[in-house]
Amino acid sequence: MGNNNNTLITMPVSRLLLKFSLPAIGGMIINSLYNLVDRIFVGRIGGLAMTGIGLSLPFMMMLFAVSSLVGIGASALISIKLGENNKDEAKGLLGNAITLLIGLMLLMTLLGLIFMTPILETFGASEATMPYAVDYMTVILYGAVFQGIGTGLLNVVRATGHPVKSMVIVLVGTLINIILDPILIFTFDMGIAGAAWATIIAQLVTSIMVIQHFISEKSPMKIEMSKLKLHLVTIKSILSIGFAPFIMQLSSVVVSIISNNALKTHGGDVAIGAMTIINSVMVLFLMSAMGVTQGAAPIIGFNYGAKHFDRVKQILKLELLAVSSIFTITFIVVQAFPVMLSSIFTNEPDLISKASSGMRLFLLMLPLLSAQIVGANYFQAIGEAKKASFLGLSRQVLFLIPLLLILPNFLGLNGVWGAGALSDLISSLIAIMALRSAFNHLNKLENEHRSEEPRFLSIAAK
Repeated sequence: MGNNNNTLITMPVSRLLLKFSLPAIGGMIINSLYNLVDRIFVGRIGGLAMTGIGLSLPFMMMLFAVSSLVGIGASALISIKLGENNKDEAKGLLGNAITLLIGLMLLMTLLGLIFMTPILETFGASEATMPYAVDYMTVILYGAVFQGIGTGLLNVVRATGHPVKSMVIVLVGTLINIILDPILIFTFDMGIAGAAWATIIAQLVTSIMVIQHFISEKSPMKIEMSKLKLHLVTIKSILSIGFAPFIMQLSSVVVSIISNNALKTHGGDVAIGAMTIINSVMVLFLMSAMGVTQGAAPIIGFNYGAKHFDRVKQILKLELLAVSSIFTITFIVVQAFPVMLSSIFTNEPDLISKASSGMRLFLLMLPLLSAQIVGANYFQAIGEAKKASFLGLSRQVLFLIPLLLILPNFLGLNGVWGAGALSDLISSLIAIMALRSAFNHLNKLENEHRSEEPRFLSIAAK
């Protein structure tokens, strides 16, 4: 672990970002295939089955939100504590994160199974799509604990200096999912439930590999039984930092619910299927950008804790450049080939038509969105929970939700697609101002730290 720590403060920042981001990018893309492969195969069952997955998506996002609440919160704090050379507190954070993840995911499973029908009705399910959504979501809930452990603790694996191993773990799970999907869906004729079982079995394997990493004798952060006991102060610190990504994901759930109901009103069940395809395309291309931010987060957190503010600025600039480039390329592909992208998931002409036209409008402001995502990730990485939360809320809660409630009343289905683009534009402008302020603050901290060094050297000499 010591060598990894030295690398974080000595390796050139461009090489360091590549070292951490490339495995994270690979991991994110591979991880996204869990759901994408399901949708590609389920799309061959029919448009209603695709809509059934779309109706299950809000609850799946809730599960991911809980995983992010604990996993990202703990990993950010662990990076900072390791930067401060405080390994004991880092172990305490890991132990509490494990206990929290298991408890919260069991609670989510219980609530989901008890209230499934009213939940899906709220999500926009119709009489025709309800059976598909129930079959899929029931199985997903059975494996919620595995998703929590696998997804949440992978953040900690990366934060402790093992980005490549985290990618390998995700790769194994994804390959299992890809292999099992056609077998369970078509060979065993399990339909949409087969897709869910393939995902859950893969997540079980992933969670076992993650736990094995932390109980191995060679582990840099071995789980200690005494650290599994929950402590209120530790819980508060984890939840405080993890609150930003949690709110971002939770607001996405609210957006998805409002969006599904607006889509159902103005475009029917097929419009919900179209949005499912649009979201799938976004995930397919944008996971590389999220991988960059995940790779940058522990580097920023460690160097910020070690007071290497010049390196923090360099990493932040490179991160912003990389994410902006990815988003711009994605924008070009989406605008040029929407029909081809939609056809990956379905062969039904009406669904392809709605998805391709909606995709172009919904993702119209994508190049600007890099500032919003990078800004939220930066403030989260340095422990500024309130600022990170605000940037996360600005896009989803402050702008997108009101726009989804207003625009469709005047523009119909195009109002749903246009709400996404307009929200991206406004929130990105706010994020640009926040990043400018962040760079000014880093300059100030760097100058203060430099002015203190001669004084410390003088005192040491005496």
